[in-house]
Amino acid sequence: MKKLIALFAVSTLASTAAVAGVALSGSASVGYDDGGSGASSTSSAATLNVTGTAGSTTVTAGFSLEGATIATDSVAMTSSIGPITITADLHDEDSSEVKVDADDGEGGSKAVVADGDDTSVSVSMTAPIGGATIALDDSGDITISGTFSGVTISHTISDGDDTTTGSASIAGMDVSLSNNEGDTSWSIGTTVGGVALTLDSSSNITAAIGLAGNTMTVSHNSAVAKTDADDDNWSIDAVAAYSTVAISRSLTSGATLAATYSSADDGSLTLTASVAF
Repeated sequence: MKKLIALFAVSTLASTAAVAGVALSGSASVGYDDGGSGASSTSSAATLNVTGTAGSTTVTAGFSLEGATIATDSVAMTSSIGPITITADLHDEDSSEVKVDADDGEGGSKAVVADGDDTSVSVSMTAPIGGATIALDDSGDITISGTFSGVTISHTISDGDDTTTGSASIAGMDVSLSNNEGDTSWSIGTTVGGVALTLDSSSNITAAIGLAGNTMTVSHNSAVAKTDADDDNWSIDAVAAYSTVAISRSLTSGATLAATYSSADDGSLTLTASVAF
């Protein structure tokens, strides 16, 4: 009997060690949308993320829990050998889609875009040089980044697609800039009188206010212009400017309850209960 007890104890310890490097997280939500002038609807979603770590090697997998099936969203493995990092995308997702001619308001001609192999292996090297860090990946892109006098700058040298980003806190404002081959975008965030404000180059504005245990967020979303499809990009439908008001509250149960009103689609109210673990 003592041998059986000892064997059981060893087995228990082995099992505990086997899962010690595994972390589980996820989220779930259920929502009701009154549909504004249209029909009401309900929706739900749940996800599960699994992360396994052994030394400098990490495997992450994401799953969508949909009805009676579990759909794999992503599986990736990352390992480091000195300054070399190897990342393997192990999941071949179904990326076949129907391409629509955006010029035809009735739906236009459609063509199925063939599904390709999305798995890949990439290798990158990162080395600190003075106050900067230089990174090189197997596509030939070189990234130089660092923080100098409180300003964080990153510049990526890529064949025909150089990008530069910068961020800093200046006089209580968080400022970020991004330039992609001459196309510049920016955002500014600050807090005034307890109200957290954000503004970006697309004229999107958000204000978050704390009210007696609730958080109210007021947002204005600028209009999106219609973009026709081409060989490299999907078509984008035009969206008129709209505003939203969301009030959320953390419940003692661990869930968060949110009510969101949107002026889009003649106005609609959505109630959502969500939890993350």
